[in-house]
Amino acid sequence: MKPIKIILSMACASLMLSACTDLDERIFDKVPMDNYGKTESEIQTITAAVYASLRGLSDATTGIASYPTCEFVFFLDEAASDEACIPARGDNWYDNGVYFEMQRHNWASNNKLLESYWKYCYNGITSCNSVLYQIEKSGQSGEALTRIGAEPRALRAYYYWLLLNTFGDVPIVTDFEQTELPAKSDRKQVYAFVESELKDVMPYLSATKSYGRFTQDVANTLLARLYINAETYTGEAKWQECLDACDKVKDYSLEANYKSNFTDATQPSSSEIIFAIPYDHKQGTLGNYLNSMSFNDQQWKAFAVKQYGGNWSANGICAQPGVYSSFDENDVRRESMLIGEQRSKADGSIIMTTNGNQLIYTEEVTSIDNRKDLKGSECQGARLFKYEVRDDEEWERDYDWVLMRYAEILLMKAECYVRLGTPDAGTELVNQIRRRAGLKDLSSITLDDLDKEWLHEFIFEGLRRTVNVRFGTYFKEWWEKPVSEYDATKASRVFPIPANVLTLNPALKQNPDYEGK
Repeated sequence: MKPIKIILSMACASLMLSACTDLDERIFDKVPMDNYGKTESEIQTITAAVYASLRGLSDATTGIASYPTCEFVFFLDEAASDEACIPARGDNWYDNGVYFEMQRHNWASNNKLLESYWKYCYNGITSCNSVLYQIEKSGQSGEALTRIGAEPRALRAYYYWLLLNTFGDVPIVTDFEQTELPAKSDRKQVYAFVESELKDVMPYLSATKSYGRFTQDVANTLLARLYINAETYTGEAKWQECLDACDKVKDYSLEANYKSNFTDATQPSSSEIIFAIPYDHKQGTLGNYLNSMSFNDQQWKAFAVKQYGGNWSANGICAQPGVYSSFDENDVRRESMLIGEQRSKADGSIIMTTNGNQLIYTEEVTSIDNRKDLKGSECQGARLFKYEVRDDEEWERDYDWVLMRYAEILLMKAECYVRLGTPDAGTELVNQIRRRAGLKDLSSITLDDLDKEWLHEFIFEGLRRTVNVRFGTYFKEWWEKPVSEYDATKASRVFPIPANVLTLNPALKQNPDYEGK
């Protein structure tokens, strides 16, 4: 059978709502939809389409890009944590103060990062619901129908976990033909939905590794994330349930080389990567340009003799002051940040910026607001350097975006043991990770030790805000962040529903702590 290109255009009132009533644009090459998707093999080609939504979208209507690797989805979690910051350097990166709001925990509901994150999640949910709708109309029934729909349902649960973790109370929509505007479910209901969906589909997911696919190992890792944060979500701790879910992830181990998890050529064969979003710009994938968000625009000279198309950088996101120096100097994970003088690959000379500075990155960032000091601030901040940089790369990068690694399983287990009062059971798990990083073993572990390991092991992987909330550090002062009004009331553990979403859907109400703000 010839490959059949299936293009589904979601004719929704807004991409921010999951309800759809029709498939507006029905283009199926030469085969009508009514004649396609009747056999299991044809349905599998439809099911595979849900994974494309993980790469995000760019909405021409609002001008908001919603890509998981950088602006603005990744930036939301990073800039609100104690890990990273996005300082204004002159007029660059001021963006009406949206990043200042994240840093200082004084965000408004019209902050575009919030809207972008919401759109990313609900666009993915819409994609899953549309595929499930097609599967339901395929004529399949019984166990076959459940098996074919398992991956879309699991991926939909992943998006709802993101929403649960970020916004708390959100609408749950599973019916592709729903016409009424959805109301919110509270955080406990969303938690219960994610848990039940993952448990229901678990037997029908693949029990073996499949790179980039939602397998039982991926589902159990997501369940473990759900349980380790359960006290935040519902007020009830689920440490043992987290341990049980972690114990079911058996097909993985730590890579000997930490960096191989973040290098294009070695990622697919990694023994550690549980789930990743594949990218290959030659295949037309879009949205993976994080390497362009951090470096100075002359940084390319350190990696290449010739500037390739689009290989430039925007001099933006960097580590908060103190993060780089918190690493032991022997810790290989510290190399996830770039600091110090940058020399030309062509002749070895120190690279000069367009403003006449030597390109020497410093850990110091004098202020998040350097609008009046572009020249003095342009080299400040340790830069993100976790994923490989090649001498031939362009704007769109080819490394895959890692969402889950086995190191997370080990740290979740160790944390649960500490919280259950049996820290000795988790010490060796942490030491496995530390040895790989080139560090000495710990004789015992505390929550403070674990907090540091979460920061160092998963630097710039988007987990830090969640860890901050769980450990309570999220509500304390740090660099350029006082205890804000939202921190003082613990409202900041979730974000407000975006203002534009409330305008589009009158059935929604703002999250309680943000009403009238």
